[in-house]
Amino acid sequence: MGSEYERLAAEKYLMLTTFRKTGVPVATPLWAAGDNGEIVLWSERKAGKIKRIRNSGRVELQACDLRGKQTHGAVVTGEARLLDDEGTERVRKLIAKKYGIVGQVTMFFSKLRGPRDRTIGVAIKLG
Repeated sequence: MGSEYERLAAEKYLMLTTFRKTGVPVATPLWAAGDNGEIVLWSERKAGKIKRIRNSGRVELQACDLRGKQTHGAVVTGEARLLDDEGTERVRKLIAKKYGIVGQVTMFFSKLRGPRDRTIGVAIKLG
């Protein structure tokens, strides 16, 4: 895979920028992992970023710190798609593996907070 994919997949935090119907960008720092050439992430199904992805899959990714304040590296464009239940479960496992004990604990408490379909996976093909 390309170097941008490898670079982003290795980062601890990524800034995901989605776009409102008006074209206004909305940036959110999050955890992400690499999966077969795509960047994958996981979120609550009712989150604003998921609504914006449903409207338009156009996204941008950039490496950042925990709070999204210190962005670094190039901004990379991509096309996001929502995953089915099987894909979402795969993303949960990838995130838990990449982030170690903190990721595993986060996934455990996420399961306690509600049914599995409360969250959804997203795959981003870089372009």
